[in-house]
Amino acid sequence: MANSLYQWLMVGIVAALHPFFVSVIELNHNAKDRSLETSVRIFTEDFETTLKKFGNTKVDLTKPADKAALDKLIASYINQKLSINVDGKTISLQYLGYEQKQESTWVYFETANIPSVKKVEVTCNLLYDFEDKQINIFTVKAKGTERNYKLDYPATKAEFDF
Repeated sequence: MANSLYQWLMVGIVAALHPFFVSVIELNHNAKDRSLETSVRIFTEDFETTLKKFGNTKVDLTKPADKAALDKLIASYINQKLSINVDGKTISLQYLGYEQKQESTWVYFETANIPSVKKVEVTCNLLYDFEDKQINIFTVKAKGTERNYKLDYPATKAEFDF
């Protein structure tokens, strides 16, 4: 019992000393609306640090001084770091906005006029400029099927077939 407690204590200490750098990107094909809905979840502190460096400006996601400028910065950063091809065509991510949920920031995009999805290819280096231990986890849903993939730094490409 004491040995088991010791092991769990050590795991906790190691986890605290080596934090996780993870973002979650979800792509959902909405067949009814003929659109691709994209959400990106990033730890707020990591995202603020990255955006400060990217935009060379002060960033506060919880209390922005200029919400319009911050929205533009967020859209620009993610569009530069995340590229999505659907059936061989690069799609345009239309920024909808962001919201705070606990320690995370959720950023939302939508792409109209996507009638069907057979293949999704992503190129992503989201937050690679922040941390070389960054992991981007993808969940892609289409045709009632869900595919998942973990993209570890420095890898930037993933493909999903439906």
